[in-house]
Amino acid sequence: QVQLVESGGGLVQAGGSLRLSCAASGRTFSTYGVGWFRQVPGKEREFVAAINWRHYTTYYADSVKGRFTISRDNAKNTVYLQMNSLKPEDTAVYYCAAQRLGVSTTVVQYDYWGQGTQVTVSS
Repeated sequence: QVQLVESGGGLVQAGGSLRLSCAASGRTFSTYGVGWFRQVPGKEREFVAAINWRHYTTYYADSVKGRFTISRDNAKNTVYLQMNSLKPEDTAVYYCAAQRLGVSTTVVQYDYWGQGTQVTVSS
């Protein structure tokens, strides 16, 4: 069982930066791949970034590539999403999710989800 708690969301102007954190409980967190997804009202949850559990391989949606960076610190049971050059279209609720012994860009592959954190980018 893994519990995830996101933090770090907020209101920022376009061009600004935020760092989201996903803190996990559980002693086996190092064996979980972690993904970040986002969702706006009326739309499906979409993939943003993911990091594998084994070699820390990273994956990004085209819309955030070059602006967002995902990283993890297993000693702290935490995954980060550094978001730079933010745009109004990045406004959404951001969720982190964990998948045991794997990583994916699709929602259905993840076993555990956090409650989400709101990111609002003003123009």
